[in-house]
This record gives sequence, C-alpha cells and structure tokens, in this order.
Amino acid sequence: MGVEIERKFLVKGDFKKLTGRKTRIRQGYLSSDPERTVRVRIWGENAYLTIKGKSNISGASRYEWEKEIPLNEGVELFKLCLPGVIEKTRYLLPEQGGLIFEVDEFHGLNDGLIIAEIELPSENHNFVKPTWLGEEVTGDPKYYNSALSIKPFSKWKKTHLKKKKE
Repeated sequence: MGVEIERKFLVKGDFKKLTGRKTRIRQGYLSSDPERTVRVRIWGENAYLTIKGKSNISGASRYEWEKEIPLNEGVELFKLCLPGVIEKTRYLLPEQGGLIFEVDEFHGLNDGLIIAEIELPSENHNFVKPTWLGEEVTGDPKYYNSALSIKPFSKWKKTHLKKKKE
C-alpha cells in the first residue's frame, strides 16, 4: 500500500523497436467513482485487484492498493464489472535513469490511443524524456483508464471532429 506517483504522456513516435517485452492486459472496473476506483486486471497469466484513491491537485499522485489474486477469481470478477472493459498491450521501456516507461497501446473502442506512463520516486524527480514522448497529459481525467472505460477514445474523437466541421 502506498502512494503512486506517475506522469502520463501521449506517444508521438516509434517506440516499439526499443522493447522486446510486451504483455496483453484486460481490465474492468467494479467502481469508477473518482473518489475510489476499484479495478480487476488480467495481466498475462496473473490477476490483480486494485483500489486507487482520488488524484492530488497535480494529478501525479494518488493512493494505490493492489493485491495479486488467483487467475480464476479475476476471471469471475469480470462478471461484476461495469460495461467498458479496457484492452491494451503494455510495452516496458527502460529510461536512462533506471526507471521504466510503461507504454500502453489501446485496442477495441480505444484503438489509436497510445499513452506512456513513468512511475517516479517523487513528483519533482527529473528524468530523460525520449524523442517518442509527446504531450504530457498527467492529471487530465479523460486519459484515466477508468474514464476510457466509460467514454472511449473513439467516442470523444468523433465529437471533436463534429465540432471542427460546424
């Protein structure tokens, strides 16, 4: 248990040639209340139950509790999840300072969205930003996985295009 400190970025360049490790992830939400989200995740052959608290004012820090659970229990919990399961492929890329970028390439209704996250030891920790890293979206709630399960990328992308035409 503890505080998760991470920053999020859109991805603007080719990062796949820098990693050999990728894993398919499927996650659903038992609660998507912004005060406390409760998520079940199947990551490869493992399952996890995670509870996250509300983000702080910068959006970079929040309480997180996670516990590995038996895979069959994780599969069963999906029956209780809210509509809007998230499917993504996660790539792990080392950063020059010894930290790891987790790059999520989303599938299904969030296809086309690629987000990189980096967990930091403190909010003001400096790290090397690779050239494939794009705009920072830390603290923007529409990029939270729980929000993407409710209003997927494909839906807000269409809304944006309609407004441009008018």
